[in-house]
Amino acid sequence: MTETPASSNSRPPQRFAVVVVGAGPAGLTVGCVLRAAGVDCLVLETGTRESVEQRPRAGVIEEPVVRGLERRGLAGNLLERARRDTACEFRFDGERHPFVYHELTGGHHWVYPQQFLVTDLVREYADVRGGAVRFGVRDVRVHDLDGDRPSVSYLCPESGHRKVVGCDFVAGCDGARGVTRVAVAGRARVARHDYGIGWLALLAQAPPSADRVLFGCHPDGFAGQMPRSPEVTRYYLQCPPGDDPESWPHERVWAELHRRLAAAGAEPLTEGALIEKRVLDMHDYVTEPMAFGRLYLAGDAAHLVAPIAAKGLNLALHDAFALGDAFVERLLRGDEAGLAGYSESRLRQVWDYQEFSQWLSELYHGGATGDPFRAGTALARLRRLFSSPATAAAFAERYLGTAARY
Repeated sequence: MTETPASSNSRPPQRFAVVVVGAGPAGLTVGCVLRAAGVDCLVLETGTRESVEQRPRAGVIEEPVVRGLERRGLAGNLLERARRDTACEFRFDGERHPFVYHELTGGHHWVYPQQFLVTDLVREYADVRGGAVRFGVRDVRVHDLDGDRPSVSYLCPESGHRKVVGCDFVAGCDGARGVTRVAVAGRARVARHDYGIGWLALLAQAPPSADRVLFGCHPDGFAGQMPRSPEVTRYYLQCPPGDDPESWPHERVWAELHRRLAAAGAEPLTEGALIEKRVLDMHDYVTEPMAFGRLYLAGDAAHLVAPIAAKGLNLALHDAFALGDAFVERLLRGDEAGLAGYSESRLRQVWDYQEFSQWLSELYHGGATGDPFRAGTALARLRRLFSSPATAAAFAERYLGTAARY
């Protein structure tokens, strides 16, 4: 249930066509699309601008998403600075198995840390396109979502007073723990899946041992290497869910990485200081529908896909493109088709990516379950990936996000 604001008997002092809750990639992209069309909108964010721009996150971006950003004038720095990956490498049975997906599809991944993209989007929305934004707000609430005069209220960080903003639509882009997801908790159907594993996410001040992503499928657990720059490397180690990062000192981390990524003829890993250690519990959820009255959810407010397949940021940006364009069509041309079909259309891709993540998880982790049957089928999948051209091509399309259009 949504609340009725204390000032609902009087006209709200401010009004925007759209209020966007959350200044992450999805919310800022929606805002940029709206401002490019001349639509007035307000972005509300509980964090400071500095914290939003410095929040470290992975940034594997699919080529269709990059092209979507480029068409909307949002990819300038990305195209100049991002790394392009054309191949990855699987390591299992003590051997190296390069997978050159560019040769199969002509496509590639772009690696651009999410905080860089967010910094670009904040600047474009607020400084270039003149979008209204309030950082550091508190106690955001949404009101009257089922009526034709919804509003959003918040505590002003300077005065401490509650301010009410009227709008035509609310874009809920405030993540898994945000107020917009909470607002529909009693009305939404939420499907959840827990993988029963964790990943120890590491950032090392050390050059990568190979110029490509490495996937180590080992009986003792998955390991991954994701190059970030010539001096910094992202690593992952499978661990129990809820594990304590402090139980992984420097020596233990590097011993496990050396062991799980070992392969004949491979260059040894270069060790370095670990500047980040945190445990990610692998789980997914999908909220259905993604629209409730005048509220439309995007990104993690609507769905979470574990980082197993690096799809979360990409799904969020696909949502933002569709939602921003649908708002423009409705507000400027009176065409309601985009908003009416938003939830159904987006959920098709969300479920497709969830299924791929689950399939890939079994490939990565099946051999470490202690179940001989799952270990055998995981190994069969890996071998088929390198013996069947049809399987390799299908995997490459799904891995790159080029298989389907939504």
